[in-house]
Amino acid sequence: MYSRYSTDLEEIGFEQETLVTEDGTSNYLIEIVSADVTGFIVRATAVVDFDGDGNYNVWEMNQDKKLTEVTKD
Repeated sequence: MYSRYSTDLEEIGFEQETLVTEDGTSNYLIEIVSADVTGFIVRATAVVDFDGDGNYNVWEMNQDKKLTEVTKD
């Protein structure tokens, strides 16, 4: 909208769905890791240990829509 990236989820109109840990339906907490004039990185961190191994799944995406699994579950 303003031809720039933001570190504020509210400013870009994103509303986090209620997490399953709070009686909601979302398994991932979304956060903006970084943002500047040239790009951004957003992170989705699982709030559920899907396979019970003690690891929580983490994904990151950048301005080029490159999706990377940072931590496998």
